[in-house]
Amino acid sequence: GSGGFRKRKHDNFPHGQRREEKENVNPPSALMKSFKSFQLELDTRHDKYERLVKLSRDITIESKRTIFLLHRFTSAPNGEEILSESEVKLDAVRQKIKQVAQELIGEDMYQFHRAISPGLQEYVEAVSFQYFIKTRSLISVEEINKQLIFTAEDREETTNMTSSSQDKQPHRWSLKVTPVDYLLGVADLTGELMRLCISSVGNGDIDTPFELSQFLRQIYDGFTFIGNTGPYEVSKKLYTLKQSLAKVENACYTLKVRGSEIPKHMLADVFSTKTELIDQEEGLP
Repeated sequence: GSGGFRKRKHDNFPHGQRREEKENVNPPSALMKSFKSFQLELDTRHDKYERLVKLSRDITIESKRTIFLLHRFTSAPNGEEILSESEVKLDAVRQKIKQVAQELIGEDMYQFHRAISPGLQEYVEAVSFQYFIKTRSLISVEEINKQLIFTAEDREETTNMTSSSQDKQPHRWSLKVTPVDYLLGVADLTGELMRLCISSVGNGDIDTPFELSQFLRQIYDGFTFIGNTGPYEVSKKLYTLKQSLAKVENACYTLKVRGSEIPKHMLADVFSTKTELIDQEEGLP
């Protein structure tokens, strides 16, 4: 009747008979063994992907700390100490990248590229920023990759690696920064150079902004050759690059036109005010 419980089909069969039929439906066949192996392979790959994500996060954090340290170069009494300390931090970052290279032994790097790309981009930004402070030029992707070649002498065993991957570990291995990661890291570098320009003026250095303006113009010209033919992420960051160039050129304009009439200790405040006005006019947050 209405409101009563409907009797299920399998209630007509004894409990023992249902269990026997269930075992007969799912015998340990070769097909099930194959799916079990697929499950194990997918779980192993997923665990490796998660380890690479954590390593990439550590690389990003340590690279940001290196960048923050390098920004003290213009105000520090001894810049060589800042550069030496930054080199120590970058060596620690490369130790993390070495663990990434160990995880990718025998693997297709592009299957895990999304996991490690943010960390590599931040590393490129930190290395190129240090290189610019030293040489006033842009480091090449080949030079970056030379620093990411590891040998068995500086190998450190990681607890996350399986014994099989340790047995297959070569005496020399490397991790290459892809061209896209390099371009994205250089695009982010322009923002740090813009901040370096403002801090330099605040410290009374009126030559660095003109060097940075010329350098950023060359980078921007190089990115315009790529245009919309490159990856989406590159064209997306081209707008931010243009804003950084505009702010540095505005600083140079202020120095050239009004530099003699504005006290040096007030120039940084003038640039900050002009930068805020530019952002408001262009709808930036």
